[in-house]
Amino acid sequence: MKQTILITGVGKRIGYALAKHFIAQDINVIGTFRTHYPSIDELLELGADLYQCDLCQPAEIDDMLNRIKAQHQGLDCIIHNASDWHNDKTSADITSADIMTRMMNIHVSAPYQINLALADMLTASAGESVGSSNIIHITDYVAEKGSQKHIAYAASKAALHNMTLSFAAKLAPAVKVNSIAPAMILFNEGDDEAYKAKALAKAILPKEAGNSEIIELVDYLLASQYVTGRSYAVDGGRQLK
Repeated sequence: MKQTILITGVGKRIGYALAKHFIAQDINVIGTFRTHYPSIDELLELGADLYQCDLCQPAEIDDMLNRIKAQHQGLDCIIHNASDWHNDKTSADITSADIMTRMMNIHVSAPYQINLALADMLTASAGESVGSSNIIHITDYVAEKGSQKHIAYAASKAALHNMTLSFAAKLAPAVKVNSIAPAMILFNEGDDEAYKAKALAKAILPKEAGNSEIIELVDYLLASQYVTGRSYAVDGGRQLK
């Protein structure tokens, strides 16, 4: 039976790269997206089963989860990649409470809701093999360090890592639960040279890591049978600067 992996936020960057990576391995990919990019059409053509869902809306998540459970018999892994990046500047349109609520909804409430709802599917797929199903939370380097400009974002990513510990204990031994905490993996279009130089200077390995660093670590975690409840930093050694 083919493996099935659920990835949230497959429209771009790491989520999109992970989806293509697993499809190329003949793994069934279930994906979520909020905004319809051209990449969504490409993934659909490649055979991915995609659900448009606003992770700030619990009712939309519930609807998506019910459809997943009705349409799929097995589930081997969940990768919580969906993310939003917001600084702490308020305006007439968004308050500090709004910012915190959004960060916590996307990075904490949605993964919590999804993990609980699909835990039985993961456990059933594990069968008699110890630790053969997985949950991977994509957190962030700032979850440990904090951020003066992105306090709500950093706090929500720290909470996501804390859920790694709780779910690892709750779902063992059938399901392994780990975090990946990246720093600067890919620049965005429009990032100028001054910004790039400043970002690279924060690490002792001053380079743009690329999606392959995350993909290879995900592959390791899926293959491992003895790693759970851990966070893996992919940050170029920033803690040593």
